[in-house]
Amino acid sequence: MLTAAEAVQPLWPGFQKSPWFDEQISYLPLEPDVRSIIVAPRPERIVPENPSRVILFATPNGSTIEQTLGCQLKEGRDWHFDAQHIAAQHRAWQFQNQQENLILVCLEARGLSWPGWRATHPDHPRLIRHAIAEILKAIPLQEPRITLACHSGGGSFLWGFLNGSETIPEQVDRFIFLDANYSFSTSDLHGKKFLDWLKGDKKRTLIVLSYDDRNVLFRGKKVVSPTGGTFRATHRMLDRFRQDLKFSELKQGEYGTYSGLNGQICMLIHTNGENQILHTRLVGEMNGYLYAATVETPAGIIRGLPKTPRAYTKWIQPEPFEQPKREKQN
Repeated sequence: MLTAAEAVQPLWPGFQKSPWFDEQISYLPLEPDVRSIIVAPRPERIVPENPSRVILFATPNGSTIEQTLGCQLKEGRDWHFDAQHIAAQHRAWQFQNQQENLILVCLEARGLSWPGWRATHPDHPRLIRHAIAEILKAIPLQEPRITLACHSGGGSFLWGFLNGSETIPEQVDRFIFLDANYSFSTSDLHGKKFLDWLKGDKKRTLIVLSYDDRNVLFRGKKVVSPTGGTFRATHRMLDRFRQDLKFSELKQGEYGTYSGLNGQICMLIHTNGENQILHTRLVGEMNGYLYAATVETPAGIIRGLPKTPRAYTKWIQPEPFEQPKREKQN
């Protein structure tokens, strides 16, 4: 039975009540071959006077949207549910940030690979922008600001978005690459597009988090090629940006930090002295998403640089989100 507050503030069209954290959710299928889930505060928690922000998070290779959002780990449950915890980190951010209405959208490509999806859809730059437009139509908030975020192969979604136009829309004010910037390309003018966009508004930010993956081994073999990996990609980005900007470079603990345009560009490389696989640990165990979403903002939560322990444990939901059967795609 609905409470009085719920009766006054009905759920948004197409949304259903979540069992946890006073949220409403909507599974929104997007063509072609894309699943998405929108996680929003219940309507009575929306403050109409506050600006709103929609965070679009592209899943890493091999993870569903449910696994990427996360839930508590228990016996027999796939470890992916306890890896990134984007929903819990998002809730920790919202709890500390009372100045914005935060809406989280997680997007998954068929086959659990955004690079694979792009390869089978040559018109992907247009399709990605159309998908974002459809998501914004489903969210009844006026002129929200947009954060584009990703982990691992989800970076392919962001690069596809970037390739969709000569300019980045003004509505976007933050990019977050969490060990995901493999495909930075000067030939596709990624550097120029970022610089033009950043210089257009001092509130815009580009956050890149990576680690030294050059000598990491898995089963006796290096995990990246002699030219691959995010360590090298981050340095390619730096080389391009240094053609136009000066960077402040510091060694802070286990990180090399690179800051440009008075903090609008924030690039971190974990030095990884023990040659561990930090690809996912940076995001979940070390609070990488929470850091990247809030750094250079008044609501900055992680003091210092990304590190353990998890700062969002109390915000982890007990069970995964589940798409209603009538909405499940074939």
